[in-house]
Amino acid sequence: MRTNTAQPQPPTGAWEHFSHGADVGIRGLGHSVEAAFEQAAYALSAALTEPARVQPRTAVEIVCEAPDDELLLVDWLNALIYEMATRRMLFGRFSVHLEGRRLRGTAWGEPVDVARHHPAAEIKGATYTALEVVRQADGRWRAQCVVDV
Repeated sequence: MRTNTAQPQPPTGAWEHFSHGADVGIRGLGHSVEAAFEQAAYALSAALTEPARVQPRTAVEIVCEAPDDELLLVDWLNALIYEMATRRMLFGRFSVHLEGRRLRGTAWGEPVDVARHHPAAEIKGATYTALEVVRQADGRWRAQCVVDV
């Protein structure tokens, strides 16, 4: 994992949270698997703070590889969680590119500013609960799982 300075692109797709007991379900929707993964990352970020409050000052590259899309989603989200925890950063912009079962992603963000970001929770990890990466009847992709808070 390394840091770069390329400018982030605006998001495409949608994200949402869904109820799951004491934890938080995150869901990304997009016209492609990549877009759905990006939106799942926005949902992850939104469980912590308002993503629009996070300035894209530093870019962090993340590379993951997994045998299927579901495990790749969990690896992507857990890599983001790890980077946020170890760098003490929040991310507010994401880009994902898939090459077979290999994900190359970039997350843009900045160090946590408690007064400005108002972090709501600490996310411990993405889980296999409600894990799904599927193409819906409307043609959009849905990528979702529950994260442990």
